[in-house]
Amino acid sequence: MASTFLDGRFSPGRTTMTPGVAEWIGQGRLNPLPFLRRHLRGDWGDVSAASRRRNNAALKSGEERLFSSYRITPEITLWIITEWDRSLTTLMLPDEY
Repeated sequence: MASTFLDGRFSPGRTTMTPGVAEWIGQGRLNPLPFLRRHLRGDWGDVSAASRRRNNAALKSGEERLFSSYRITPEITLWIITEWDRSLTTLMLPDEY
C-alpha cells in the first residue's frame, strides 16, 4: 500500500499481516485499515508516553522502528510495527510477536 493512498507521514514499505490478524479479518471482526492509517499518520494508539517519544524521535531520525498498539475490543489488540528502514510494516496480534 502506498503511503500517498493512506495520506501518511511515512511510507509503510511492504505491508503484511500475521495469520491471527488475517483470521480476525476473515471473520469480519477486524478492519485494520483505519488503524494502519492512524499508524502512518503518527497516532501511535495505546502506548506509553515513553514509547510515544521514542516513536516521534524515530520518525524524525529514520533510524529506529515504529510501534503502535490499538485496543480494538476487550479481546483484540492490534500491534503495527514498521521496520527502522521503512521497508516493511507488519500487522500482528501481541501473542504472535
